[in-house]
Amino acid sequence: MENSLIEKENWLTRNWKWFLPSTLFSILLIVLLFTSTSKENIIDITQAYADNLLFEEAIKKANEDSKTIENIGKIEPIDKLAILEGNIVYSNNHNTVNASVRINGTKNNGKLDIFAIKKGAEWEYQKISIRTKNPNNEIVISEKL
Repeated sequence: MENSLIEKENWLTRNWKWFLPSTLFSILLIVLLFTSTSKENIIDITQAYADNLLFEEAIKKANEDSKTIENIGKIEPIDKLAILEGNIVYSNNHNTVNASVRINGTKNNGKLDIFAIKKGAEWEYQKISIRTKNPNNEIVISEKL
């Protein structure tokens, strides 16, 4: 009878098939988190969550527009995920906002673009517009020059 030692493979050799992809995915996720979110973006998104009146009033004005009703239908209230997915930039000590968030209408979906300046406790809308893809269209609700 032969007496030989059975060599076991090391841990990395046995588990490389799941270890390598999961490590690469983790590194990619960490890099994306650090590059995509800055302190200013986090503060702007937080401010947008707290300021529901900004979006509610814009949607109310959009729902009163005949072109919007014809193309988009009645716009539903914006959900919290739409704010997170959108692009919101506050400036001028959080008294000016330029925002773009997705909206869902009864007929079509699109993006709601808002440019507003805060006057006291209320927002004065400089421009409210809606962009759609199919058909490629922009509906200007209100615009002050």
